[in-house]
Amino acid sequence: MRAYVDTSVLAAVVLDERGAGSVRRKLRRCEGLYSSNLLEAELRSVVRRAGVPVGSLGTHLAWLNWVFPDRPLTEEMVRVLDAGLLRGADLWHLACALFLSPEPADIEFLTLDRDQARTARALGFRVPAL
Repeated sequence: MRAYVDTSVLAAVVLDERGAGSVRRKLRRCEGLYSSNLLEAELRSVVRRAGVPVGSLGTHLAWLNWVFPDRPLTEEMVRVLDAGLLRGADLWHLACALFLSPEPADIEFLTLDRDQARTARALGFRVPAL
């Protein structure tokens, strides 16, 4: 199964948070991992604030296929906001996931954020427990 990955998931792995082992196993089982390049900016910010060496970031980022929308995602953002209210970055990730897969049931959406997970489910994404 292909999966769209939110920053919260890779941050848990890079920071070796509780449950990171099961998250790593889930990521390895996916056929393809996708995310917006916003994830890189968010992840670099998280790592810097945590004082973690950035050396391993390249390895983790190499797991991803990048989603680069070639048009405004207004339509996708409206769909997301109709399903739930989110912060801007969470809205962007879900809009990019809809751009990647207009039929949400065709991919998984991986996140550790409860509000984002609830909205992703409302949109029809498969959101496994991590």
